[in-house]
Formats: sequence, structure tokens, C-alpha cells
Amino acid sequence: MTRLVIASNRVAIPHRRGAAQGGLATGLLEALDRRGGLWFGWNGRISENPDSEPILQTEGSLTFALTTLTHLEFEGYYVGFANRCLWPVFHAQLHLLHYDRASFETYLAVNERWARILSTQIGSGDLVWIHDYHLIPLAFALRNRGIQAPLGFFLHTPFPGVDLLRALPDQTEILERLLAYDLVGFQTSLDCQSFFRAVSFFLPEARRSADGIRFRGREIRVASFPIGIDVDEVARLARAGQQNRHGRRLATSLSGRRLILGIDRLDYSKGLALRFRAYARLLEHWAEFRRQIVLLQIAPLSRTEVPEYDAIRRELNEIVGDIHARYAEYDWMPLRYLTRGFPRSTILGFLRQAGIGLITPLRDGMNLVAKEFIAAQPEESPGVLILSSLAGAAQELEEALIVNPYDMGAVARALAQALAMGLEERRQRWSALMDRLRKYDLHHWTDSFLEALAGTRPRSSP
Repeated sequence: MTRLVIASNRVAIPHRRGAAQGGLATGLLEALDRRGGLWFGWNGRISENPDSEPILQTEGSLTFALTTLTHLEFEGYYVGFANRCLWPVFHAQLHLLHYDRASFETYLAVNERWARILSTQIGSGDLVWIHDYHLIPLAFALRNRGIQAPLGFFLHTPFPGVDLLRALPDQTEILERLLAYDLVGFQTSLDCQSFFRAVSFFLPEARRSADGIRFRGREIRVASFPIGIDVDEVARLARAGQQNRHGRRLATSLSGRRLILGIDRLDYSKGLALRFRAYARLLEHWAEFRRQIVLLQIAPLSRTEVPEYDAIRRELNEIVGDIHARYAEYDWMPLRYLTRGFPRSTILGFLRQAGIGLITPLRDGMNLVAKEFIAAQPEESPGVLILSSLAGAAQELEEALIVNPYDMGAVARALAQALAMGLEERRQRWSALMDRLRKYDLHHWTDSFLEALAGTRPRSSP
């Protein structure tokens, strides 16, 4: 079997596998476990002596090629351009866009340096799968170093429309570097359409082909590959997590009340402020549910070095305090808000106990928590998923209660509908959702992308 080489901003360090991991880490480890290969990326460490060689670690058939960042690289590449420019544009939050040319040049320079390191690890028969917005320029830099192996890129975030992309300086250079790949994959067909329109608008010399784009003598395939989950593994971990110490404590603390659960990184794209306010509307207009429900929001801190995230924390703390002041009683707190993480099995155990999964991001590439909520639910009495129409998962999970996260009244009504929904309807919705999760699971995602990548070869176009 062809060896797989993966590159991403961060690497799931082998000895940390038991820690909580998102869909990217879980999916990529699964792909490497099945095929053997190498995973390249940042080890999370800052060093003022830039690496010229990778730090290699081996675990079974897998090799982990790690590198560091200098402080200036971290500030320019990671904080500055990736997370204060690309992230807000890709998530339709232009008021949070902060640009300076030096950060963009550092972003390109880090990708160039990493290409020098990674190129020494790539063999002629390898498949190279590069992930997410941090590493958009990596293929361009690898090509300049003579790498001819098939290079595939997968974007885990949404891809912005033309009007959003117009606000990003250097957008033409970003698109040109994306077109250095043989295969560019997105979460949804809507993202593909946004990409095609952007290329047409900013790069008029590019031409649409049957399955992608022709650009400067090369053929680039473009397609959607919605990321899935390992349904059986999620269900197994959820059953175990329900019975562990945290799962039992949660069940005892609820005292028979119904659990509404949200799980997100603490990020402005997740819409937590609007979610909390929608929950307050439920408590205001459906007083019969007071004391009968608890909203538990788990939002581990992320990107604490990015200034905009301080404002999110302050705003959420104020909203939580206001809800408690208005509705809490001496023996009932309507909202529990935690900014700490938990092991993956514990999170899935919490999802299993939840009667409602409240997943309402303002913009999301996919959102695997929505899928994990469905897979974690008990078949005999499944809960109800309330899902943002602006999450990629909404294109697949049609039987969820789909809401516009900006419409707080609609979210409150969906909560009331879910709380009143009978068992038979809940089972019907859950069964249809599970069928789709199994059909388009994690294995389908990795296999379909890698099969498409293996079918690409650098070739001339007329």
C-alpha cells in the first residue's frame, strides 16, 4: 500500500493520545494507523533556534516528524495571519479581521521553511495530504523544491464567498497557492461553489474543467469530502464515559432534570453568546420548563494568545451572571458553564446523557460534535439534535431541528419543540441520522479522499 504523509499545523503527539482530541486528530491517526506513514507538523514548542531537521518520533509503523516555531514565527504565522486574518474571514467575522503585511510574509516564510524540512521526508511513491488554512502555501513551496508526489489539501473550515474574500489582502496569492495542489477538498458542495466563484473572480486566466480547474498548464481536481466519525467507536466510548466517575457525578447532579448540552471550543465563531440568550428566552417564555432542565455548556479555552478571545470570555461571563440573577433558585442553577476540557470518553459520556444537543455555531466547516451527539445517544430513548443551518453538518443531518443561530427566537422555539417531542418521533429522526452517519463515516472520508488523490497526477492541460 502507498505510504501516506500527512502535514498539519499541530501533530497529535503519540504519548498524548488519551487526551481529548478533535475530529482532525482522530481522523488522521486512524488513516495513518491503517496505512502506516508519517505525520509532520508543529510540536507546540517555541524555540529561538529554527529547526533545519525534523525531530523524529516513532510509534509502531508511524513516524512523527516534529518541528518548532520561533517566537516571531508564532506571532506572525499563527497568531497574526492564520488566526487574526484567515480565521475571521473564513468564518464571516470581518469586524475581527486584523491584517499587516509582515504577518503574511511570516506566514509564507514558515511554510517555506517547513517545506524544506518536509521535502527530505517525502518519497517518490508517497501520497501527501496537507490540512487546513495554516498550510495553504505548503504545496507551492514543495513544488518549488522539486516534489512531484501527488499533493492533496483539505480545508476543515468553510471557504468564504467572494464578498468576504475581497476583504482579505493578498487573496490572489492565497488562491494561486491553493492551485498548486493536485486535489483540493472541502467539507461541502457549497464550499466548492464558493471556491470556484472566487477563482473565477480573482484569477480570470483559470478555467473550469469537468472536475476542477485548469490553471497555468495544470489540472486541479476540486471536490467535497464531508468528514465523518467512527460511529461504533463513539458509541462504545459514550457507554464507557457514562459510567465513569464524571459521568456518574453528572447524572447524580441532575436530580432527574433533562440535560441540554453544548460542547465547543471557546471561539467567537461558535455563537455562544446568542445561544445563551436564546436559552434565556426559553426560560422567559416557557416557564413550565424552569427547574426541569439544565443547560451545560463546556467551552475549553482556545487561542488565549489572540486578543479577541478575551472579549468573548468577558461577554459570556456577563450573560451567565445575568441568567442566574434572573432565573436561578437556591436549589437550581439553570446554566452550568465550564471552560475546562475533559477526556474524550467523558465528553462522549456526557453527550449520551443529554436529551438535547445544542450545536449553534455562526459558521462551521462541519462540526463533528453534532455527529458525535447522534452516535452517542441510547437507541431506546434518543435525544434531539438542534443544529445551526450555518454548520456544514446541516447539509447532511436533515432530520435534526435546523435553526438560524442569529434568530434567538427560533432557537428558543426549537428548544421548546425538542423538550416536548415524543419518543416515536425522536426514534424516527435518530434512526435516519444514524443511517447517514454509518454510510458516510470516518473510513469513507479518508478512503474517498485518498482514492481521489491517488488518481491525480501532475498532467498538462490543453
